[in-house]
Amino acid sequence: MSDKAQGKDAATNPRGIPYAPFVDKIEDYVSSRAEVDGTMKSFQEMISKYQFMEVNTQRRKAGLDEKIPDIQKTLETVRFLKTRKPDSEPIEATFELNDTLHAKALVPPTEEVYLWLGANVMLSYPIDEAETLLEGKLSGAQQTLANCEEDLDFLREQVTTLEVATARVYNWDVTMKRKEKADSGEDGDGKKKGLPNG
Repeated sequence: MSDKAQGKDAATNPRGIPYAPFVDKIEDYVSSRAEVDGTMKSFQEMISKYQFMEVNTQRRKAGLDEKIPDIQKTLETVRFLKTRKPDSEPIEATFELNDTLHAKALVPPTEEVYLWLGANVMLSYPIDEAETLLEGKLSGAQQTLANCEEDLDFLREQVTTLEVATARVYNWDVTMKRKEKADSGEDGDGKKKGLPNG
């Protein structure tokens, strides 16, 4: 495959994923039939890389699909606690301790909340700071989710482009084989044309 197919200044999407080469002229990628196998192997490797990136992006998207509702629920709770007046009665709440274990508690009006940050870390925040932090986390997660969806579309498009390129190179190779056979005077079975069988 020529250097034109993957130059160092190759165009990329906003997250740095390179565009697949579009094969307009086969001659830009292969100049002889000897280069066909290498070019097709290179295209197959690129397809595999794009598919690997697609699987990783799908995993990241699945994680965000779970994480965003949790952040939204936590933010709603913080906003609710923020509306409570200092002289309000405690409210009874049910907390999930585990998938199958819940506990009831009385929650008095409060000026601070404790947030799980991950990796078994919990920190105390004033309610206003907690709200700001959660809003930032939510908008960041939503932006990352939008980027994942955009990248998935982009990756599928690149795989399709490479599959078409592979088919075009393969068809060019078949055409060249037929042309060589026709030029050498053989038919499809490798026999010389026009010679009597005896």
